[in-house]
Order: sequence, then structure tokens, then C-alpha cells
Amino acid sequence: MTVHVRNAFFASALIGSAFLGLSLPAQADVTVGAILPLTGVSASIGEDTRRGIELAVEQINARGGVNGQKLAVMIEDSAGSPVTALDAVRKLTQVNHVPLVMGEFSSSVTIPIGQYLVKNKLVHININSSSTDMRKVGKYSYSVIGLADLATKFSAQDVYDMGYRKVAFIAPNGAYGQSMLDQFSKDFQALGGKVVAKMLYTGGQPSYRRELGQLARVRPDAYVYTTYGQDAVVLNRESYEMGLNTTPWYGMYLTMTTANTSAQYIEGKMGMEVASTGDEGKGFIEQFHQRYGADPQSAYSSYAYDSVTLAAAAINKAGSTDPAALQAAMQSVAPHFDGVTGPLNLDAENQRQTQPYKKVKVVNGAQVLR
Repeated sequence: MTVHVRNAFFASALIGSAFLGLSLPAQADVTVGAILPLTGVSASIGEDTRRGIELAVEQINARGGVNGQKLAVMIEDSAGSPVTALDAVRKLTQVNHVPLVMGEFSSSVTIPIGQYLVKNKLVHININSSSTDMRKVGKYSYSVIGLADLATKFSAQDVYDMGYRKVAFIAPNGAYGQSMLDQFSKDFQALGGKVVAKMLYTGGQPSYRRELGQLARVRPDAYVYTTYGQDAVVLNRESYEMGLNTTPWYGMYLTMTTANTSAQYIEGKMGMEVASTGDEGKGFIEQFHQRYGADPQSAYSSYAYDSVTLAAAAINKAGSTDPAALQAAMQSVAPHFDGVTGPLNLDAENQRQTQPYKKVKVVNGAQVLR
């Protein structure tokens, strides 16, 4: 599925950037690409991310676009599949000839997209994926979100400060899950804690009761988990039904780990989340609410917004969408880029060094600060 996001006049009461529309890509002067999970287990996050992209496009074009031209983002659906995503990136680059692609969400999907783009010397912007394997993708790939080593350091300290010393760790078996397990174990051990049991599960299973039962026998002080999609729903429900919620649960990226789950199964769960905005982005949530009639369902919309504004800044700097010129511009603009999520402060491998996080918990079915 392809979604074209560009600007056309939209009569409404929205302030400032009251433009929205759907069109063929030829009607836009400058087109870049994005690959998101618009269907499948992560569709709700994909839709939230799409809205962040859409809002950025509207506001950029309301201010005159890029190099005096309208900006468009051609969005392809990955359905959460690496195979589908690779087909999508080939279409975007070989048929639509976009010079830059943003996405995806899952690290196991984002990494092959990035590798394909780097091989073809095209710019890739990683919106949401946090596996440390992103560092290996190559010099044309840039991350607007902090990787696992930043997230696990924050989480390990948070868990330790709450008094937990022996924890069981749960994550999907893949690039993302293995990275989170390795980094958290290292950071937690450095503080004096220990991961006494681990569960790297195979995604898509109808039940994880056997694996959860094995972890319960270790009697950890807390369960630390990171999961998403239907697997998160199953894990939250079954852990509740097995009575494991009497032991504290800590979700890394709590929005993702509790998405689409009935409130009774996640009540009281604690965790961390990427902060939606930094000092420069205090108005983003208000603008998003004004545009869509609701707050973002996750933090990822703001990182999508920053991905688009970063791409626009690089295109303006390059003065064109020539791939070589765009890469040179990204090298100049990206390291010091300051967006709604704060300063990227990219390192030599184009990875974010400073990342805002927040401590959260679920109360009455809603995520609140703790």
C-alpha cells in the first residue's frame, strides 16, 4: 500500500498549517520516501508515526516548502515484514527515484532497509529502531532516536534505584531483543544487580505460559521486559492470569509494551519511555492535538516529525535532491540538528548521543509520570 502525503488547501479552523491532501507524487516538486508498519501487529504505532510525518509536511509547506518547492513524503506499508519492506524500498528508489527514505519501526526491518540504501549510496533516516546493530548499517544511515545502549543505561539505573537486584529479562529473539538483553545485563551488573533469568521468545506464538512459568520459578525481584504488537498483548494477559503481576513488572518503552492490551492486565506496570519532546518542542503535543483531535498515542510521532524536518533541512542545505549533495548536506546538518525531541548530538557513526527519557507507570489504564 502506498500513501502520498503532500499539501493542498484544506479549509478548516486549524491555526497556521491548515493544509492537507492526497495526490499523485508527480504533483509534488520534491518527494522523499518512508516505510512504516501501517498494517500488522504494530499498525497503531505505524499510524501514529504517519501522523507525525503528515504534520511535519503540512507545516514545512505552509512555510514555503524546501528550496521554494512543495515537499511530499511517499509512504509504503511494510506490514512489519522485512521482505515486504525490502520490496517497498526497491520500489521507492528504483521506480519513484526518491533520494532519501525514512523508517521503519522494528530493528529487524529497519536494518535491511538501511543496508540497501547505504549500498546504493542513498540517505536513510532511522525513526524508531534502537538496536545497537544500527551502528553497523553504514555512513548514509542516521538515527533520530537513541539506541539501546542509552535506553538500557537509563532503565538499569531506574530499576536499581527502585531497590530491585535480581531481575528476569524478557524480549523478542532478534536483533532488537538480543541487543537490549546484552546492554541491560551489562549496565545492571555494573550497578551491582544481576539478570538471573532471560526469555528471548519466538514471536507470533499463541501462548508463552511455559516460558513464563520457567521464569517464575527463579523468583526474581522484578520482571524487566520489552515487547510489542500481539506478542505484548499475549505476554501481558498470560502473566496476569498466572498471577505473576504480584511481582513488579518494568517495561522498557512502556507505551510499546502495553499497547492494545486490556487495562486490567497492565495496571500498575512501571517503566520508561522516550520523551516526546525536548526543550524546543513544547508546542508539538498541542499542535498534534489541534490537528488530530487527540494526543499522540506514542512518542514516535515526534521522532517521525523530526525525521521529516531533518530531511527538509538537508535538502535546503544541498540545494537539490542529488544523492551525493544530500549526503554531504546531512553530514553538515544532522550532527547539530535540534528538533522537537531535543538536540540529536550525533556521534561519528551518525547515532544519537543525547536522548530524553521519562519514568512512567500505568494508573487506571493510562500512562502517567511517576
